[in-house]
Amino acid sequence: MQATDHQPWYREPWPWLLMILPLTAVVAGLITAWYAVVSSDGLVADDYYRDGMAINQTLHRDAAAAAMDLDATLRTSADARTLHVTLTGRLAPLPSTLRLSILHPTQPGHDHVITLHAAGNGMYSGAMPGLGNGRWQLILEPPRREWRLTGVWWQPHTRTLILGAKHPAKIRTNNLN
Repeated sequence: MQATDHQPWYREPWPWLLMILPLTAVVAGLITAWYAVVSSDGLVADDYYRDGMAINQTLHRDAAAAAMDLDATLRTSADARTLHVTLTGRLAPLPSTLRLSILHPTQPGHDHVITLHAAGNGMYSGAMPGLGNGRWQLILEPPRREWRLTGVWWQPHTRTLILGAKHPAKIRTNNLN
C-alpha cells in the first residue's frame, strides 16, 4: 500500500487559484456600486421639460447679440493669469461688468464663472482660473443676461478667441499677448 499525504483543502493551491477570478469580480462589483452611489449624475437634468422650454429664451439672447452686431475678442495675458476682453458693436451704454461662464462639457463641478470689470473703451479684464487641458464652452453675457456670445476655448492652445455673429467661434492659437 502506498501512503498519501492528505492536507486540508485550504493548504492546497488549486482551490485558491480557482476562487481568485470570482473573488476579483465580486470586489470590482462592490467598488463600482460604491462609486455609482457617491458620484454625481452631472449630465442628467432634474427638470428636462423646463430646460427644453428655456431654449427659446437662449435663442432670443443670441439673436439680440447679432442684432447689436456684438463681437468680443478674448485674450489671455502672457502668464495666462489675466483675461482681457474687448467688446465692440452697437451697445450703449456699455455694461460696467460682464459675466464669463467657462463650462466643462461633461463635469459641471469643474465650471468657472468670471466677473470681468470695465477698464474703459469697451475693454474688460478679470482673473483667469487655472483650467485643465481640453475643450471648454464659453458664454459671455451682461449681468442682466439680455444678450450672449458663445464660443469654444481649447486649453492650452487658445490664446485669442473672437466671439460674435461675424466671427462664429473663430479661434487663433498664436502667441499674442
